[in-house]
Amino acid sequence: MSRKTKFLGLAVLSMTLASGPVISAYAAGSDNPSPPASDSGSSKGKKAKKNKSSAIDDQKFLAGYRAAYTTIYDKHDYTAAIEQLKALGQDDRADVANLIGYSYRKLGDYQSSKVYYELALKDDPNHVRTWQYYGLWQLEQGNREQAQYHLNSIAQLAGTNSDEYRSLAAALEKPPGTGLVY
Repeated sequence: MSRKTKFLGLAVLSMTLASGPVISAYAAGSDNPSPPASDSGSSKGKKAKKNKSSAIDDQKFLAGYRAAYTTIYDKHDYTAAIEQLKALGQDDRADVANLIGYSYRKLGDYQSSKVYYELALKDDPNHVRTWQYYGLWQLEQGNREQAQYHLNSIAQLAGTNSDEYRSLAAALEKPPGTGLVY
């Protein structure tokens, strides 16, 4: 990656952070995927991964990601969103896998949801939105201790004032068995 590209990426990230969060309490996320996690060269015995770093610059990918994001959060059509996200060919990218996991969770397919949340965290162990969504998944499964673990992970990564932390903390404050789905 060229120095200009890195600088541009940092500038965009800085502008995004400076503009403040655009996240509602239980629907964290962004219609812009974050840059891929850095690959530490751990491709021992695995097939070579697709080059995810170029996808952030790929306008077709960004348009498809944004369309799927809108399908999820505006239209609440999770089945169509899963198809749109899988069509991007980047299922193993943290932002994409997280939204696929979220969509499966909203459809009640908890096993598939879990698979994608874990895939997102495998790609980027610091992906705060996945920790949040997977923590909500844990709550829906009755795993309050695991949800607390996810909350602690968010605190370490993004602090206790982040929207993701506040969202999961608020969900944890609700009494067990209230039947709320997040």
